[in-house]
Amino acid sequence: MTNWAIIPAAGVGQRMQSAIPKQYLPLDGQQVIDHALTPLINHPAIRQICVALSPDDHQWAQTRFARHPDIVRVVGGTERRDSVLQALHMLAAQAEPEDWVLVHDAARPYLHPDDLENLITQVTAHPTAAGGLLGQRAADTLKQVGKDGMIHRTLDRSRIWHAFTPQMCRFGLLYQHLQAVCASSLPLTDEASVMEWAGESMLMVPGRTDNRKITYPEDLD
Repeated sequence: MTNWAIIPAAGVGQRMQSAIPKQYLPLDGQQVIDHALTPLINHPAIRQICVALSPDDHQWAQTRFARHPDIVRVVGGTERRDSVLQALHMLAAQAEPEDWVLVHDAARPYLHPDDLENLITQVTAHPTAAGGLLGQRAADTLKQVGKDGMIHRTLDRSRIWHAFTPQMCRFGLLYQHLQAVCASSLPLTDEASVMEWAGESMLMVPGRTDNRKITYPEDLD
């Protein structure tokens, strides 16, 4: 079985309050997306990476890996799930249903190679999981808050995890279920949610706490 990877990078990152999309912001001598791609490109088990870009993207050509032979590009969509589906459409010409696909955030530049290796090893070895993702058990006290800003209740944090990426799924199952979700109005925000909605089993693999996603200006600091 082959491993494929997808980087949805068509977003504009409105919460970042930046003139350019957050995946192209400078970080330690490179752009954020360069850091996000590096561990995927360096992993020998990943055959090809599909990057989903905005149709009016003008920054990708200046990135470190813009001409890398193992990277293909596709026009992404308005939402993350639309971009992932477009990438799956492209990869479907080569991928088999039993292959694995890893979806990683373009604005998550701190993925450690050991975490990536651990995710692939644990998910592929699991006898029943249709996929898995990196995450970290919640350390803070968590509150459920209403639209009025008032606290409704305190959640049991012992069973709550922060979901990171990559999120790794059987290619055929994610392709099938994501098409169904995109045809509906379901507000599912990541691949694990899509798989859960379809009744598939997903494995949570503990990862490093510094696998952060850049969302707000202070995240770059």
